[in-house]
Amino acid sequence: MIKPLTYFSLLALVVCGALVHGAVTQRWGAFGSDREQTDRLHALQVRLTDWQASEVPTEMPLNERSTATSRRYESATAQRSAMVSFISGVSGSVATHTPDVCYPGSGYKTLRDPKKESITLPDGRTGTVYVADFEKKTQTKFDRVRVRWAWMAEGTWVAPDNPRWQFAGQLRAPTLYKVYIATPLADADEGTVPEDDAATKAFVDATWAQYAAALSK
Repeated sequence: MIKPLTYFSLLALVVCGALVHGAVTQRWGAFGSDREQTDRLHALQVRLTDWQASEVPTEMPLNERSTATSRRYESATAQRSAMVSFISGVSGSVATHTPDVCYPGSGYKTLRDPKKESITLPDGRTGTVYVADFEKKTQTKFDRVRVRWAWMAEGTWVAPDNPRWQFAGQLRAPTLYKVYIATPLADADEGTVPEDDAATKAFVDATWAQYAAALSK
C-alpha cells in the first residue's frame, strides 16, 4: 500500500506536470497568448525609404501550434530585395525548424555554417542573431542566399545554442516569436565571406529594430 505522504507527493508531481504542459501548449486560458499583439505583429510591414512589401505564401513547415507570415521586399532605387518571415506560436513549435535544417532539406548546400552576430537596436539594447549562407543550383543559375534568424525573449533578440531547451516551459511569455531575414548573397572568391552592401545592411537593421519596437509596445 502506498503511504499517504508518498501518494500526495506523486499527486503533486502529476498536477504540476499537467499545469506546465497545459501552459506550454496554451491549453489553459490563464496562460494564453496576447492575440491582439500577435495579429498586429503579423500585419507589420518594414518601412524604409522606397522598399515595398508584397505578401507571399510561406513555405515554412508549420503545424496547428504556429503561424507564419512572409513578405518579399524590393527597392527599385537600390535594386535589392529581401524576404522576411515572422513566426509565432508555442515554444515547442517555434523553437524548431531553423534554416540550417530547412534549407539543406530543400536542396540547398550550406556555404557557411550558422554563426552568431551581435546587433544594436536604436534604443541602445543589444541582441544576438544567427546568420548562415546557402546555395542552390538551378537550371540557369546558382541561387545564393544569406539567412538571419532570431527569437524575441526578454525584450530583445536572442540566438540560444539550444532553443528547444532554452524556451521550453516559458510561462511569462507563452507565445514565442521568431523572425527570418533572407537576402541575396553576392558572389565572392572561394574561401572569403562576401559583405552585405549598404542598402541590404540598412534593411536588415531596420527589420530587427522595427519588430523589436513593435514587440515592446
